[in-house]
Amino acid sequence: MTHKQNLGALQTRVQKAVDGLVASGRERGVQVAAYLDGRLVVSAVSGMANPATGQQVTPDTLFFGYTTGKGLAATAVHVLAERGDIDYDMRLVDVWPEYGRHGKEATTLRHVLTHSAGVPALPSYTMPEDLLDWNRMCRTIASSSPLWEPGTRHGYHAWTWAWLVGETVHRATGRTVAKVLAEDVARPLDADRELYFGVPVSQLPRLARLEDRNWSAAIALASAHLENFDKIAPPGVRPEAALGNRRDLLVTDLPAVGSVTARGLARMYAALMDEVNGVRLISPVRLKEITTVATHGLDWAYGGEGPKTLGYASEVGGTRIGYSGMGGSVGGFYPRHRLSVACLKSYLGVDDGDPMEGIAAMIHAAVAGVGH
Repeated sequence: MTHKQNLGALQTRVQKAVDGLVASGRERGVQVAAYLDGRLVVSAVSGMANPATGQQVTPDTLFFGYTTGKGLAATAVHVLAERGDIDYDMRLVDVWPEYGRHGKEATTLRHVLTHSAGVPALPSYTMPEDLLDWNRMCRTIASSSPLWEPGTRHGYHAWTWAWLVGETVHRATGRTVAKVLAEDVARPLDADRELYFGVPVSQLPRLARLEDRNWSAAIALASAHLENFDKIAPPGVRPEAALGNRRDLLVTDLPAVGSVTARGLARMYAALMDEVNGVRLISPVRLKEITTVATHGLDWAYGGEGPKTLGYASEVGGTRIGYSGMGGSVGGFYPRHRLSVACLKSYLGVDDGDPMEGIAAMIHAAVAGVGH
């Protein structure tokens, strides 16, 4: 079988797999895309985006993801760094003076990108309405005391990443990170309508509606057994389906979360490695820097291993770089094979065999098996 025939067979296999997941009731709506050497090689959809209306999933359907936005924000930062508009080792206090309190003066953007800044916690009383007030949250984080000396350990900054990255970019460049994403990442890649922090009101009907499979129970279990879980995700703002369906949250720019299509997300990650329609976002030298593991030891938030690179997570034994979203979605790239994948879903679940990881593994194995 030729390389081209092998990729054609892969498209068929992926489509059959997602159709099977939906037909079995295991998933409600699924969207998958993959790029190889800068070219789209898989695009598969199945199921309903909104059971209430009967709206079907299409390649243009947007999926909200709790962790997806961090990959978008990190990519925007790398594009700025590539142009010399920002530096990883800049101190936050140099552009955001109010941040330099309580031992945070030496915190750098590199600390933020590697979740080593030491400010992953939110006040226990934080509610969804608080997340919508950018200036209030910036003041809250600026006035907080770090839980460790910046750079000495790492722990997932679930929500605080939004303001740490976003306000630093805004102060340093005069542009919001959402504007950088739109103008310097999405537009050059013809993904204007596929990569968002806050979704324009006119585009809200394109969103898949999140549903809880067993995710809320898993979150409750994490809260009960992980000492620091409620500090990064207080009860009022736990990453559950109901919160992710809130209209006011969906239209707000929060660079810790995002709404994307699988095609747009995979295209963005592909453009870190190769030209996509004539556009490459960063140099090979920077690609090597941002895919090198930068943290070691246990993650403070989760208590287990959680290696991080400069802006992303190092996943699947270090073969994939990116972010797997809470609830089961997957997004990232495999630098060794010049492959990027995005597998998105509307059912939020856990401990069900990780079907999206299975799809990603199928795609990766097919590509790795043909000599890439």
